[in-house]
Amino acid sequence: MHNLDACLISLLRFVRFASVSAQPQAAKASAQCADWLARHLKRMGMCRVGVTPTKGNPIVTAERIENTGLPTVLIYGHYDVQPPDPLNEWISPPFRPVIRGEHLYGRGASDDKGQLFCHVCAVEMLLSKAAGLPVNVKFLVEGEEEIGSPNLGDFLTQTKEKLSSDVTVVSDNFILGPEQPAITYALRGSLDVQLQVTGQRNDLHSGNFGGTVYNPLRGLCHILSGLQGDGGRISIPGFYDRVEDISEKEREYMRSRGPSDRAMLAQAGARTGSGETGFSLYESTTIRPSVTITGISGGYQGPGPKGVIPARARAKLNFRLVPKQDPAEIDGLFRAYVSSVTPPSLRARVITQKQTRPAITDLNHPAILAAFSAYKGAFGRAPIFLRSGGTIPIVDLLQRSLGMATVLMGFALPDNALHAPNERMHIPTFFKGISTSAHFLSEVGRTVTAHNRSNVAEFISKTQRATAGVLA
Repeated sequence: MHNLDACLISLLRFVRFASVSAQPQAAKASAQCADWLARHLKRMGMCRVGVTPTKGNPIVTAERIENTGLPTVLIYGHYDVQPPDPLNEWISPPFRPVIRGEHLYGRGASDDKGQLFCHVCAVEMLLSKAAGLPVNVKFLVEGEEEIGSPNLGDFLTQTKEKLSSDVTVVSDNFILGPEQPAITYALRGSLDVQLQVTGQRNDLHSGNFGGTVYNPLRGLCHILSGLQGDGGRISIPGFYDRVEDISEKEREYMRSRGPSDRAMLAQAGARTGSGETGFSLYESTTIRPSVTITGISGGYQGPGPKGVIPARARAKLNFRLVPKQDPAEIDGLFRAYVSSVTPPSLRARVITQKQTRPAITDLNHPAILAAFSAYKGAFGRAPIFLRSGGTIPIVDLLQRSLGMATVLMGFALPDNALHAPNERMHIPTFFKGISTSAHFLSEVGRTVTAHNRSNVAEFISKTQRATAGVLA
């Protein structure tokens, strides 16, 4: 238990850094966080530990090559976190982590510092044993995932040979519960844009000009209100051209294994859902695309009234995209839609802020079988297979840049309040995550090596049995 206690203390220290990548004023804290992590990796026995500057936050790398004949696992994570706002809703300060009951509270406790640290602690514990690591291990930890990893692509291109591995493991996603692990096999892509609508040169007196000029706020609402029609379908022409139908076999698996509408509404704290007609809420957030208005502003926001027609209005939107949809193509379709519906007396401008492609995992890869066995060994229960509505930029980047298979092994729980006030990590699940990671590395050492050197068909067959019902 002593080692687990030490891991928890280190995680508390890790969470203290206010490494908010969306806020330029947090650059110093982000750099300090990267340096702390690098020192920790070096102390526990990792080699070639480096902190590489980028145009934004630095990237931390490390490796431990035990034997060139062993398979190599690349462990990815990110040390940057979401902004903690609204601060008044936190029970305790977001960057002064505390333990209450079975949870560690603090921004980044689950996303992604806690999940990443499951692997850090597993490697540290294995290194402390006489047998050492059962595989070669590399770490890749960035500080800009929450803003779309803008500098990671160039880094991957420049360090392709250095990062070359047999498989990458990413832990930045959910399992269904503390007793029910899950392997995520599909992620939606993401497109973030800002829409700005302008009208007259200056703000105007609403008494003198109300009813004579077109209010930019009204124009913005007109554009946004037409984005979705009846049944929740997005109204942009061509938007669904590349959306593929999912097999009934997979949909049945999702219905039998995935969260129910009731469970998802309970997690959201909502009374009713608004998913696309003909699809469950789980399907609406995984196999169907979506658009969300994430922010809107314009006009007077202070206390009391002010009779004004604002000169401009803004909205932020987030599109989530399914496999085969290209965020660049959707960006163009959205721009064409905005141009076609903007009132003639107003001007609209679209600013693209972030693009990430969707990703899907090859369930035939033997590392999936290793993950399946690892979860079963640590949790005492076989994992189920889940699609995720979220986005992790590294997965598509690794597939396209390095041709590398990725296994998504989450340790966050649905009620961990990721991206929200009072984010937390369930400590018993954190400990199980450490055990799962250690099992996974051992299983990769056995399974992937055998896959490379003996009967490929045997391992494909075992994997397909483990993923029965998902594979079409």
